[in-house]
Amino acid sequence: CFITSFKNTDEYNSTSVMVLPRVWYFRNFAEAFKLADMGRAFINSAVVLLFVLGGSIIIGSQLAYVLNRFKFPGNTLIRRLFLFATLLPGIAMQVAVYEIMGRLGFINHLYGYIIMQMGTDVISIYIFIQFMENISSSLDESAIIDGASYHTIYWRIILPLLKPAVVTSMILKGVSTYNEYYCAGLYLQSLNIRTVAISLYTFTGPMGSQYNLICAGVLISLFPSLVIFLLCQKQIYTGITAGAVKG
Repeated sequence: CFITSFKNTDEYNSTSVMVLPRVWYFRNFAEAFKLADMGRAFINSAVVLLFVLGGSIIIGSQLAYVLNRFKFPGNTLIRRLFLFATLLPGIAMQVAVYEIMGRLGFINHLYGYIIMQMGTDVISIYIFIQFMENISSSLDESAIIDGASYHTIYWRIILPLLKPAVVTSMILKGVSTYNEYYCAGLYLQSLNIRTVAISLYTFTGPMGSQYNLICAGVLISLFPSLVIFLLCQKQIYTGITAGAVKG
């Protein structure tokens, strides 16, 4: 991919993918960025990631808080239903999901795609439940004695202690959301709301694909992830390690 991204179209068609380019064609990156409108795509992806990660963490941790701290009829059933949902392939349910999205007017709207993505993160719920089982309920009891409400307990005590779980969940959800192609291509049909994952579809067509520009676009799309990893690798390693131990 790296070698191909520096070749022009003629050289790509006439040489092996492992042959170094005779002339390093740096213009591919500028053309890929411009023709695929990757600037707008990065903004769309950033907006999606911001709301999806925030919503998934709040929804997942609150569901885990209810299922872990409150014993009520149906608690076990709900947990099993979440587990059953993970066994169903997402693509097999897209006919029903597409029908629901269409009736709600969510197709071809960025907010509709964001709402759909926030509601498909069962793994994070189990990650939060596993972490929460290691948080003593005596903290809740002490806070209740001091007059704290369940809402205050969640925001002031539980959520700050879930920081390793939050990091783990953000890694898993962030990677899957940033790379998500199928649903993004299905529900985001307008050119101005495309994400990075589907912006590279610009260089494919019935007459062939411009793989040199596709590879250049792939390297451009990898750059933000690489920067985030280098800046936050300590938190990432801590979150993954803690998640492995708790799990």
